[in-house]
Parts: sequence; structure tokens; C-alpha cells
Amino acid sequence: MIPFPDLVSIVGIALLCAVVVGVLGLLALRLARRSPLMVQLLIVVLTAMLSVTSGMIAVANAMYLSPHDLLVGVWVSGSATIVSLAAAAVLGRTFTRQTARLQRFARDIGDGAQVVPPASSDRSELATLQGELARAGRRLEEARAEVDALDTSRRELVAWISHDLRTPLAGLRAMAEALEDGLADDPQRFHRQMRAQVDHLSALVDELFELSKIQSGRLALTMEPVSLYDLVSDAVAELSALARAHDITIRESPSPDLTVVGDARELARVVANLLINAIQHSPPGSEISVTTRDLSDGTAMLSVVDAGGGIPETDMPKIFLAGWRSDASRTPQPSPHVGGSGLGLAIAHGIVKAHEGDISARNVPGGCRFDVVLPQVALAM
Repeated sequence: MIPFPDLVSIVGIALLCAVVVGVLGLLALRLARRSPLMVQLLIVVLTAMLSVTSGMIAVANAMYLSPHDLLVGVWVSGSATIVSLAAAAVLGRTFTRQTARLQRFARDIGDGAQVVPPASSDRSELATLQGELARAGRRLEEARAEVDALDTSRRELVAWISHDLRTPLAGLRAMAEALEDGLADDPQRFHRQMRAQVDHLSALVDELFELSKIQSGRLALTMEPVSLYDLVSDAVAELSALARAHDITIRESPSPDLTVVGDARELARVVANLLINAIQHSPPGSEISVTTRDLSDGTAMLSVVDAGGGIPETDMPKIFLAGWRSDASRTPQPSPHVGGSGLGLAIAHGIVKAHEGDISARNVPGGCRFDVVLPQVALAM
């Protein structure tokens, strides 16, 4: 049993030696901070073993160890140091290979190449980091695809808007010149046509302004309880004349009144855009169905089903992009209610997303169905 005073002295000497060697090791690490990981790992192992050896030598000099015991300890410490350095070299080599693989992996992600995460059996920290990088790479690839789709959509939108603006402007210019030169045989008819063209341009500008607010995040919403029944009834009443002009019937099949949380004006625009889209895409003599129902999960669904023959599955991912237009059978013609520029669905999508809701479309026999899901008042409360 070592006397307590001697034990205190031994521990104190060992701690002092460990602190001195540790400080020297930290300085060495600082000087080697730009060196490979293997070199830094060897410095750490060597610092630990030197701390033990220096402590033994200092304790021996303080007459707590015999020269024989010190020699035995030094040989043991030296052997352990050699083995530890060898193990550190092997471990450092493994780390070097893993970090090199990780660097190539990160470079591939930056270059946009396809990356594969490591095997699930590898649970090391670097493998976990590689898996996270793989997931980040997939998200970056999805973001690139989304940006490319948005850029393509914007270019198409600019081209289509330019065409939609030039057509009525050319008509207005021609009619204005005819009136100015006195060549119009029926000035009243020219005035009515000019008014229709101005209404068309005004609707187009309104849609562009609304879309710009949505895409820039400046859409201001006044959230309040809104009756889905009132939204549907008001939209159907407003668009009944347009439906009759196309020889189309709108059938309402609302469930017991549902109250959602949202901006009544913007949600009314969503319903109107979906109905206009359905009217313009459905053939004469067909019927449009509008239904609402409780999803029993704190949300309510509004559905609009048209008879427009459906949308090609290849176009489904693009229908809510600004400026999207399908084939001729589903391309709307200009009317006083809509600019015909393919912005209605994009605006509806942006408004619904701003309400933390969801909007989707799918083909049904003979047509297409649009579903809008919105949170009910009970969910907000």
C-alpha cells in the first residue's frame, strides 16, 4: 500500500509531466495543421506515449522507482509506443482513403454526377457523412431540375405572352387606323371589338400582376373563416353566362357546408380559375361537376371535374407551371374572363400553396379532375 503523501507526489509528478508533454504536443499539432491526417494522428499517439514515459522517468528520479523498474517500464512503454504508432499509421491510412473517397464524392456532387450512398452496413462517421452528402446531392439534382423547369416555363411564358399581347395590339392598331382614315363601314362594331380587345389585355395584365405577387412572396392574405358553399355558389352564379355561351351545364353537389381558413377573395379566384379552365376545355353539351366534402382529418376538399378528354400523362407534372398549355383540344381561347395565357392554373396553385393547402389533378373517364384541399376552421382553432 502506497502511503498517501507518496501517492500525492507520484500523481502530481505524472500530471506535471503529462501537461508539459501535452502542451508540446499541441504546439506540434498546430505546426502540422496543414499536414495529412495520418501525421496528426501519429503526433497524438506519440504525445500520449511520451507523457507516460516522461512521467515514469520523473517518478524514478524522485526515488519512487528503482533503476530496474524504470528500465522495465521504459521497455514496456517503448514497445507499446511502437505498436501504437503502427496502429495509428494503419488507422490514418484508412482515414486517408475514406477522406479521399469523400472528396471525390463531394466533387461528383458538385459536378452534377449521379452519386450512390455507401452500403448500409458501414456505420462509421465518414460513411454517415457520405450518406448525408448523397441525400444532399439528390436534393441538389431535384433543385436543378426544378430551376431548369422554371427557366423553361418562364421562357415559354415570355414567348406566349408576347404573342398574346401582339395579337390584340395589332388588331387595335388596325381598327384605330381604319377609324382614323374613315374606312370603317360600321364604327360601332369596331368600337365593340376594340373594347373586347382592351378587356382581354386588361385580364391578361391582371393575371400577370397576380402571378408576380405569388412568385415574389408578396401575396397578402386576410385569413378568416370562409364558407366553401358560398365560394362555389358565387363562382357558379358569376360564370353561368359563360357556361351557357359554351352550351355547358355546371352541376353543384355540395356536402353539408364546410368552413375553411383563408382569404375569401383569393379562394374565390381559385374556384373561378378552375371553373373557367373546365368550361373552356369541355365540349358543348357536356357537364361540369363541382363537389365539396369533409376529409375527416381537419381538411376539406373541393373538386372540379370537366369533360375535356383528359390531359396527357407526360404533361401532368407541368400543368401548374406558368404559361403551360396542352394540345389544341385543351388550349383555351381568349375570353373576357381570362387572358388565355395559361396562367390560371399557376395562379390557383400559388394561392392554394399560400393557404398551406394542396392542389392536384388526375384524369378520370372522359375528362380531368382537379382537387383542392384546404384546412378547416377546426384545424386552425
